[in-house]
Amino acid sequence: MDMTIKDRFIHLWEKYFNGAELPIVFYYANEDRHSTRAKPGSLHRCLIRALSAVRQGTALSFDKESIGCPGGKRYAGFAQEVMPDFEYFLSCGIPGKVRGERYKKSPELVKQAMKHAPSFEAPAPLIVFKRWDMIEKSDNPEVVVFFAQPDVLAGLFTLANFDEVEPNGVIAPFGSGCSAITQYPYLEASAGRPRGVIGLFDVSARPFVPRDVLTFSAPMNKFSRMVENMEESFLITDSWRKVQERI
Repeated sequence: MDMTIKDRFIHLWEKYFNGAELPIVFYYANEDRHSTRAKPGSLHRCLIRALSAVRQGTALSFDKESIGCPGGKRYAGFAQEVMPDFEYFLSCGIPGKVRGERYKKSPELVKQAMKHAPSFEAPAPLIVFKRWDMIEKSDNPEVVVFFAQPDVLAGLFTLANFDEVEPNGVIAPFGSGCSAITQYPYLEASAGRPRGVIGLFDVSARPFVPRDVLTFSAPMNKFSRMVENMEESFLITDSWRKVQERI
């Protein structure tokens, strides 16, 4: 990675967001790249919870065996299948057999929704997560992920739409907490018009973050534009300054 971009963003983040929590990044690789390989069972099976260590500055890499949740494996691109009776798990359940999360009205609705669900195959055996300030020259971040409070999220949302004509420069697709930080933003990188992704509306993942935190994720090609736009955007106005004082 170009260290100029790394340092420039840190400077601007401090200037306009008062040093709010730095984002983390991920990319796929064939080797650990100065990160600790997560051993199967060593971290919480929910990827959102497991990433708490990355947010604190520990670089971690995961393979298909070290992500404990079947959904986490799928949304990281390490598996294509879904768990048995998934349509019941996401809806009403099966008494005595499958717990129902009731996120969808019926099993039939889940089946129809799954026809529209994206999927992809991980391009390498490892997914490497690092906090932004831990990035090294040999790293090649593909997605940037913020765990953000409302005022910070408002700034990121507005910045993501700054150079967009179409009103939906940011999307909030239905899905698991991990799908909104891995699968969806990763696939946006190859879109004709890459968008940001807001997530962590997943009720099952909410207990693993503070009550006022959501995620904002963007592929690196979108995020680079956002960084370049910062000093000519609303961030230099009095309107933002009033919000910034609360961050």
